[in-house]
Amino acid sequence: DTLCASLGQGMLIYLAVQQKQAGKSIEETRDYVESNKLHLCHWFTVDDLHHLHRGGRVSAASAVVGTMLGIKPVLHVDDEGRLIFIEKVRGRRNSLKALVKKMEETALAPATQTIFISHGDCLSDAELLASMIREKMPVQNIIINYVGPVIGAHSGPGTIALFFLGAKR
Repeated sequence: DTLCASLGQGMLIYLAVQQKQAGKSIEETRDYVESNKLHLCHWFTVDDLHHLHRGGRVSAASAVVGTMLGIKPVLHVDDEGRLIFIEKVRGRRNSLKALVKKMEETALAPATQTIFISHGDCLSDAELLASMIREKMPVQNIIINYVGPVIGAHSGPGTIALFFLGAKR
């Protein structure tokens, strides 16, 4: 069990392929994935709280009021694979800044790793997040892809997720 979601699983596969291409055995690759899965950070934000309400993550009142006030949650996947609310910020740009801040606080050698960003039909926001990361850290490689349909059904359009290796999840 990777305890990962969405492109987080894709990132682990990407890292496993890198190990294999470096000549590692299947056992060494498995050990690498097992030892790094809890260092794979998943940070999310959504644009519309109504999808989180439909999935049982927030109350109807919180969804209505939060959406009216422009509240954007910042969430992450914990060591047990659960989605956890960390903070609420006002406005889309501030939610993206919060993701960058989390990466600044916990990323392990960002210049040497590939960073992954997934989006729910908001490529321009994903590209903005990539630009914000590059302004703060010497990141060389960022891969942007779509949120899958299962996660997207629960998080909705406007979802942005950031994946990287960190000191802790």
